[in-house]
Amino acid sequence: MNRRVLLGNAGVLLAQALLLNGQTAAAGRRKVIFEHRLPDLTLSNWSATAVEVSYAPGESSAAHRHPGITIAYVLEGEIRSKVGDDPEKIYTTGEMFIETPNQLHAVSGNASKTNPARLLAILLAEEGRQLTTPA
Repeated sequence: MNRRVLLGNAGVLLAQALLLNGQTAAAGRRKVIFEHRLPDLTLSNWSATAVEVSYAPGESSAAHRHPGITIAYVLEGEIRSKVGDDPEKIYTTGEMFIETPNQLHAVSGNASKTNPARLLAILLAEEGRQLTTPA
């Protein structure tokens, strides 16, 4: 599978998430909500996996890494995140972020102590690889 097909499939999954959550722009309009340069990778024998991650109020995940590219889209609430050398940031519903291969995801959790939060993660990785490993 080549990069164009794989990223096209990831795009379809994200578009479906947008439609399901009422985040689409008016008919005939195009609104870019995220753009990021991708690392130069050979994507032979890679696959795309979509995972919904839900956080209860105040809940967080331990620091971790992913072997491939991870594109995250906030479905609900506010997600606190720190990836690589970037500063910690809070992403709200409709915002996105990316993790490149093996980048440290040091902070990942619900920024709210009272409301739930959910994100859709599209993980692109070599087939058969463990998708998340502790830091």
